[in-house]
Amino acid sequence: MTRLVVVGSINMDLVTVAQRFPAPGETLLGERFLSVHGGKGGNQAVAAARLGAEVHMVGAVGDDAFAQPLCDALAAEGVGLEHVARIENCSSGTASITVSSGENQIIVVPGANARLTPMHVANAQSLIACVDAVLVQMEIPLETVEATLRIAHRLHVPVILNPAPAQPLPEEWLRLARYITPNQHELATLLAADPSADFRSLMRRAPCPVVLTRGAEGAWFREEGEPQYQHGFKVEAVDSTGAGDTFNAALAVFLHEGLPLAVRRACAAAALSVTRLGARGGMPHPAEVDALLARHRD
Repeated sequence: MTRLVVVGSINMDLVTVAQRFPAPGETLLGERFLSVHGGKGGNQAVAAARLGAEVHMVGAVGDDAFAQPLCDALAAEGVGLEHVARIENCSSGTASITVSSGENQIIVVPGANARLTPMHVANAQSLIACVDAVLVQMEIPLETVEATLRIAHRLHVPVILNPAPAQPLPEEWLRLARYITPNQHELATLLAADPSADFRSLMRRAPCPVVLTRGAEGAWFREEGEPQYQHGFKVEAVDSTGAGDTFNAALAVFLHEGLPLAVRRACAAAALSVTRLGARGGMPHPAEVDALLARHRD
C-alpha cells in the first residue's frame, strides 16, 4: 500500500446558485445553497485515500463551526488527522462561491490555512520519513511550501509540487521537487516566462521533471530528453471541479509503477472525476480506474 503525506489547505466551500450576479449594493434571491468540503490539500488527500493509499494530512482548521465537519469528512475517508492543527481565535478556510449560467465569482478567505507554519511540517518529520511521497500545493504560506520541500528532500522522500495557485518560485526550490505538476499557464508563471510560449520548450527549461496537465487532452511529462504525451480519456463530463486534484493524487499513488504508467492512471482517474458533480463527488476507486483503462487498451 502506498503511504502519502499531503501538506495543504482545508476549506469549506459555500456555494450559492443564482439566476444572475447581484449588482453592487443589490440584494438578490438565490436559487440554491450548499456547503461542500474542499481545499486543494483536503481534496487531494481524499482522492488518494479512495485510490487505496494510506494518507496523512498536515493542515490547519480554525476553532469555528466548520472545523469539526471538515475534519470529520476527512476522517470518514480514512485520512489521518494527527497533524491537522486547530488554530485558536481563527476561522477555518472558506471559499464563498456564487454560480450563475456556468460562470462563477469566488472569494477565498484562507483563515487557518494562512497559519500553517514550517513548524507544523517539522513536527511531522518522523511521519514524512516513513512515507512513499509527499504532495504539497500553494494555498498555504510559501515558507511552509519551502519547508516541505526541504524537509522531504533531506529525508530522501519524493515531493510532488502542485503549483496552484501559481506564482514565481526560486529555481532552488524547484530543484528540490521530484516532480512539478502545472498546467501551461502555471508553468510559465513559475518560470517567469511568456505563457504563450510553446509548452514543450517551457518543460525543457524547468530545472526539475515536469508533468504538464492539458485538461481533456491528457498530459505531457518529461524527466530527461524530450517530453512524452499521454492522451486523455473520452467521457461525458458533468463537472470538472477537482479533476486536477484527482490527477495529482493518482500520480502520487501510482508513482511506484514508474512515471509513464502513473501518468496514464492519473489521466484515467481525472477523467472519471468529471463524470459526477462536486470536487469530491466523482473521485474514483481503483476498480473504476482499472475498468476505464481496460476499455482503452492501446
